[in-house]
Amino acid sequence: MLLEIPHVLGPGDLRRVRETLAQVPFIDGRASAGAAARQVKHNEEAAPDDARIRRLNEIVMGNLVRHPWFQHAALPHRVASPFYARYAPGMTYGDHVDDPIMGPAQGRYRTDVSITVFLSAPDDYEGGELVIHTQFGPRTVKLPGGHAVLYPASSRHHVAPVTRGERLVAVTWVQSLVRDPAKRELLWELGRARDRLLAKAPEAEETRQVDKSYVNLLRMWVEL
Repeated sequence: MLLEIPHVLGPGDLRRVRETLAQVPFIDGRASAGAAARQVKHNEEAAPDDARIRRLNEIVMGNLVRHPWFQHAALPHRVASPFYARYAPGMTYGDHVDDPIMGPAQGRYRTDVSITVFLSAPDDYEGGELVIHTQFGPRTVKLPGGHAVLYPASSRHHVAPVTRGERLVAVTWVQSLVRDPAKRELLWELGRARDRLLAKAPEAEETRQVDKSYVNLLRMWVEL
């Protein structure tokens, strides 16, 4: 499932994130890449040991994890601290699949879901589209600042070369309570229908049936 999540960051938070990133030092993005991705990665990332990163994470991740679409679609068990990536003209990230296991030795997590939060406005740069290969062909994603896209971490994807301006994004990963992406998509769709029924006809028998099916499928598929 590829899902665009609107309005993760409001205008005020987005402005604060951009202003903070303008003050943070950036380093070669290959430092955080696995062996295969390092061969095709050409970007910069905010220095993770900078004191301002914690405040950035409070804003970006605080808003993301509170977003109901994120909660229902990702079904998060563990959520990683994000990387803040910068692409100047000529920078790109070639075709790759995200590493299946990430994190330090004492905090390993499985990457089931990838999320990119767009921090630049689309008019701020040319090129830089995120291209995700799906079973229906490639999908090109370039969203307004403050919006995010969620997709299976097992998907092959790349960032097209930036030809003008500056592309800023926050990238993070989730170990989901439900490992299988097809099951997560079914739960997302059924959960959305359940929410609408609960709002419109909470006492109806079909609402009870859908609610029971959703809850018990979740119980059946969750891994802890």
